[in-house]
Amino acid sequence: MKTVEITGRREVRLVDRPLPRIGAGYVLVKVHVAPMCNEYLAYTEGLYLERNRPDSLGHEFAGEVVEAPPGSALRPGDRVVALCGFPCGRCEPCRRGYYSHCAQTEDPRKVTGGESGECGFAQYAVKADWMLEPIPDGMSYEHASLACCALGPTFGAMERARVPAGSTVLITGLGAVGLGGVVAARARGARVIGAVRSPYRAELARRLGCEVLVDPGPADVLAATGGRGADCVLECSGQARYQRLAVDSVARLGTVAFLAEPGRIEISVDGDLVQRGVTLLGSLDINREDARRLLQVIRSVPEQVDTLVTHRLPLSRIGEAFEAQAAYASGKVLLYPWRDA
Repeated sequence: MKTVEITGRREVRLVDRPLPRIGAGYVLVKVHVAPMCNEYLAYTEGLYLERNRPDSLGHEFAGEVVEAPPGSALRPGDRVVALCGFPCGRCEPCRRGYYSHCAQTEDPRKVTGGESGECGFAQYAVKADWMLEPIPDGMSYEHASLACCALGPTFGAMERARVPAGSTVLITGLGAVGLGGVVAARARGARVIGAVRSPYRAELARRLGCEVLVDPGPADVLAATGGRGADCVLECSGQARYQRLAVDSVARLGTVAFLAEPGRIEISVDGDLVQRGVTLLGSLDINREDARRLLQVIRSVPEQVDTLVTHRLPLSRIGEAFEAQAAYASGKVLLYPWRDA
């Protein structure tokens, strides 16, 4: 099968890898759509996050089951979207549905005895069957794939923060995750403020329903909220400047949810938290029980999710896709492993 390999700074190619193997609850999926997330940081900076390696990239995909082990609830032909990661399914976070915070993640290659299958930028991938959500009838692979990092992290964070309709949400970092947060926040009836420097993404955020755009500073957020600050802040940039903005811009008794892995800031326990009653929340993805509901949210806003996707490219044009992300000139980028053009 064809997969993607980064061979140097801003150098990438397609390579042939062995077909993945199934086993111990793992299902083989033919990948129809693979959304892109933070992998471009490996391409531009050599920064490998998640499970990324030079020869293993991508943690989102939707596709068709082609092989399942005995006892699996899934059958060949089932259309599924793969939730992110390889959690154990046994630890306390997993039992509570918070698989993205698993205490003992698995290596699918060791479980199945194969040499490949753990990445989404490929023609085939493996996934534990309980981490595959059936795609509703009538929903496209493209729309279903947005239940991964496009809308999943921000949807999950707002669920944990219990963001109600009518509240104000500030999103810092309007990239592949933050732009999806605009869609997720508007879908629950929240007003959205975005902190962004890219003109391309500022315009895209406005089209998705972002009411106010700031570049960026706490005074701008306070001015846009009548001096209160945002009820909830979704920090999606991983940059210290924006992380500090998030803490400075949240309202008293509000919540700051950190969704991006990099970054480091200093916190004043008294001034930032205790006196203001602020909650800091680390979050990565949805609760497993919310997957079906998230797909229904996506189904309810088809025009917004179509606007969110700005590039649809075959896997063979992966270099072009990376360059669009690196230039901050894209929304969500979808790769198609089986298309020629």
